[in-house]
Amino acid sequence: MAFTVPLPRTPFDGGTAQWYENQLGWAAADGPPVQLLTGLRFDVLELPAEVGAAVLRRLDLSGPVALMGRRMRLLVAAGSAEELPGLLDWLEWGAIDLDLTAIGAGGRMTAPPPPGWPGSQGAAAWLRPPVPGREVEPTLPALAPLGNSAGYGGIPDFVRIVDTAATECHRVRLLRTNSPRARSANRAKSQPLAFS
Repeated sequence: MAFTVPLPRTPFDGGTAQWYENQLGWAAADGPPVQLLTGLRFDVLELPAEVGAAVLRRLDLSGPVALMGRRMRLLVAAGSAEELPGLLDWLEWGAIDLDLTAIGAGGRMTAPPPPGWPGSQGAAAWLRPPVPGREVEPTLPALAPLGNSAGYGGIPDFVRIVDTAATECHRVRLLRTNSPRARSANRAKSQPLAFS
């Protein structure tokens, strides 16, 4: 009797796309993995997880936050992604290489399993999930009107979040380049040769 090996199975989606569409009204594309379409109801500010953790400690954010590997994704108001480059320039961070990006119109984000659904190791996960039955958009950071640095209803505005994230990205970068290991490597590269 010959044994046959079954073809690999795709991860069980279990209706994830339908959950996002029906419970939250978010556009989703079937996978695997299921993708949430950005630029329609929200954009995504993506940064290193360690930077995102510092931003969450420093600011009182109430919007959804996801984690995918070593990257954190903060959901922000739709249209924010196109403002990021100009905002970084205006805040005088534009000339510095920061590990800070945004996903907006036409983009996609891997959908974490809905709250309470099983996930797999290494897959996207909600740190702060969206709540079905409650409008998410009013809780998302957006560009505030002039003179309102607290944002709408106490939600930090996008400018404060970007400035805080840029500061933390730069701090992490400086700590890495000033670590004993990095200093030792830099000294070895710049050590002139001595001849006797």
